[in-house]
Amino acid sequence: MKNDNKEYFIKFGENLQNLITKYNKDVITIASVGNIEQKQVYRVLNGEHGASMKTIISLAKGLDIHPKELFDFPFNFEVE
Repeated sequence: MKNDNKEYFIKFGENLQNLITKYNKDVITIASVGNIEQKQVYRVLNGEHGASMKTIISLAKGLDIHPKELFDFPFNFEVE
């Protein structure tokens, strides 16, 4: 399960990068508007760990999107 989490964190970060590109934003702006540290945004982008609900809301604010867009990406999830 631990590897599944890491794969999910990586996919989440890839989706975040796609949204940054799609909405023509940058990490500095997202961090500033979302009131979080830039390094926190980079950690999520790099799939270093999962984002907390607080971070997800901050990222969404920084991107000016609904938080559900951050979760709109394909991921193979199987219940064991």
